[in-house]
Amino acid sequence: MAGDRADAPVLGVLGGSGVYDVDGLANKQWRKIQSPWGEPSDELLFGEIAGQAVVFLPRHGRGHKLSPTDINYRANIDALKRAGVTDVVSVSACGSFRADLPPGTFVLVDQFIDRTFAREKSFFGAGMVAHVSMAHPTCACLGEAVAAAAADAGIKMVKGGTYLAMEGPQFSSLAESNLYRSWQCDVIGMTNMPEAKLAREAELRYATIAMVTDFDCWHPDHDHVNVADVIKVLLANAERARSLVKALAPRLKSRKNPCPTIACHRALDNALITAPQARDPALLKKLDSVVGRVLKEQAGS
Repeated sequence: MAGDRADAPVLGVLGGSGVYDVDGLANKQWRKIQSPWGEPSDELLFGEIAGQAVVFLPRHGRGHKLSPTDINYRANIDALKRAGVTDVVSVSACGSFRADLPPGTFVLVDQFIDRTFAREKSFFGAGMVAHVSMAHPTCACLGEAVAAAAADAGIKMVKGGTYLAMEGPQFSSLAESNLYRSWQCDVIGMTNMPEAKLAREAELRYATIAMVTDFDCWHPDHDHVNVADVIKVLLANAERARSLVKALAPRLKSRKNPCPTIACHRALDNALITAPQARDPALLKKLDSVVGRVLKEQAGS
């Protein structure tokens, strides 16, 4: 397991389009992590930056072999949890709904609207029901560290924004793009849901760095989003994202206390609703990593 102490932070990085590795890792090793929820997108890359433990997972797999819908989000989050990760930074390409968020802009997302429909969105279900709060779906403490690291790396970052998660893999129609703008969404992407929901269920601190690659199709100069144009911006964004991760690692290492906002790392304290005698043993076995802390505390009370 990554990290030697229970309270030692371990930085997990979910790399989106264009981000398939992390530069500057010492003692790096790709390792396969088994999950009862199926196959993660790829092996996990373990290493250290300035003495801070880092675990990296390319969300689409190396070579970008998985579409947003085909990603096994539950296996990815579960594998990171099993690897000892405490804090997850999601690095994601996105489109922009605002003229003042042009391609190349980094946005520190703090809200989501989930429009996906073909994905498993919870670890819980029949035989073990739980309801976690998603009112504030990202960790403010981790977000502050990300923003400070961006400043350290000389990267302009806009703090706060709403991310519209669409199913994909097709880009939006013009009518959809204008509808989402009317909802006052800031950026649009295909991967951060149900990822953020699952991270909350797994009691992982979670933050999203949304990297703008295009204006979606609402903008008169971008009425047809195409992969070739997106990739040009994406590659430049990816390089800066790797610089940001390098700047973030030492800041996380110096964190002296857990995040005081327990909605992140103690999200399950009051979330389990199924009575102990009605819980499904088979599902509980799959949930050993996700819900293990709470079950141990309940057993000891």
